[in-house]
Amino acid sequence: MKKGSIVEGVEIVDIGVKGKVIGKKEGQVYMLTGAVPGDVVTVQVRKNKKSYKEAMLKSVDQLSADRTTPECAFFEHCGGCNWQNFQYDKQLELKGLKVNQQIRRLGGFEGFEAIDIMGAPEQYFYRNKLEFTFVDQRWLTPEEIKNSGEITRQPGLGFHVPGRFDWVLHIDKCHLLNDTHNHIRNFIYETAVAKNISFYSPHGQVGTLRNMVLRSNLAGEWMLLLMVKDKSDDVRALAAEVGEKFPEIKSLFLVHNTKVNDNYSDCPVELIKGEDHIIESFERVNDGGKVKYIIGPKSFFQTNTKQAQNLYRLVYDWADIKPNELVYDLYTGTGSIALFVADKAKHVVGVEYVPEAIEDAKKNAALNGVENTSFFAGDMKDILTSEFIAQHGKPDVLITDPPRAGMHEDVVNRILEAEPKRVVYVSCDPATQARDMALMKEKYELVKIQPVDMFPHTSHVENVALLILKNA
Repeated sequence: MKKGSIVEGVEIVDIGVKGKVIGKKEGQVYMLTGAVPGDVVTVQVRKNKKSYKEAMLKSVDQLSADRTTPECAFFEHCGGCNWQNFQYDKQLELKGLKVNQQIRRLGGFEGFEAIDIMGAPEQYFYRNKLEFTFVDQRWLTPEEIKNSGEITRQPGLGFHVPGRFDWVLHIDKCHLLNDTHNHIRNFIYETAVAKNISFYSPHGQVGTLRNMVLRSNLAGEWMLLLMVKDKSDDVRALAAEVGEKFPEIKSLFLVHNTKVNDNYSDCPVELIKGEDHIIESFERVNDGGKVKYIIGPKSFFQTNTKQAQNLYRLVYDWADIKPNELVYDLYTGTGSIALFVADKAKHVVGVEYVPEAIEDAKKNAALNGVENTSFFAGDMKDILTSEFIAQHGKPDVLITDPPRAGMHEDVVNRILEAEPKRVVYVSCDPATQARDMALMKEKYELVKIQPVDMFPHTSHVENVALLILKNA
């Protein structure tokens, strides 16, 4: 089939990865965006792959019964929430099926308990952090171009158009964080324009305002980071005005970034107002106890607070930790899960490759008065050695929450050598999770899984799995 070919009557049958859906006609498979399962569409072939065709949606000829009206006015162009036009219960159904298929097909597992996916308590306004980009010339939608007698380039503040570093869609209302962030962001945009503070040009690499990050906690406190190329008097005046206008901002920073890229992890940070952190609290359901977490300007923290709390509760329950047991928490990050389960354990050992995260974990332990934890920084495959396990003890329970790539084979081998009685594996990619668990089959039985939807209206899904040591 030639590139550019038009194909009618393609039935959308399933969800795929990265927000794509899967269409079929006469045995041929098509991957595309913009449609939902149940649609019948016309597509144009863009690339021929070995087992499918990459395609572009040309028209929706028959609407799915599972379609719904998107909440966001920018849905068609933003790309952040691919499935706002797809009923949430159907999203959950297909996500759950997808996880189940991956564990069975890629891991070769059968006979385990597949618990229904845990839906998010909130489908909108669920995030606690968002990053927006300033640009000197914003991207114009086709509707704006059509309805404008004369195209004028204006600065923008919003999200990158999918696949483009230099195109930014201006957003005045986003449905991912609660509405306070819209007020703060719009005030900054309007004030900066009025004061003629320059917005960054990704091509010319000039301009003052580059990015902004907004974070919040359940208590309604906010953190604002303004990334700038130059810390001019105008920028400082803008920051002061924002801080005065919004007393709910408890932590306000200027981040000086003179690099070509937008990564600010290694950029100097200057506190302008308030504390250098905000604090989030999670509650355990069994005893009402709380765990507090310090969130600094560069801290990693789960972006869906309420669902992360539910996820940790699930791990807490499935780990079934006894008072005399040693727990390992691999890829511990800032110690969020380690501290959540520490009250049940004799001791918890946390390992993480980011040194700054481990320093945050130690601070969080001190904040909570937790003394039965130890945290170590370094590459997991280099830290988790036979010597390390001999020194710190064989774990009775092991919790692992690796990045999307999963665990290195050396890490899996160390787990098999250590033989913890129970392994709770939390994954943001069930495919790599299935691969890793398949390597553990000789010694471990997969007891149950439960997907957890952390990001409604997207293709992302977490999965929690419980494995037990055979003949333990």
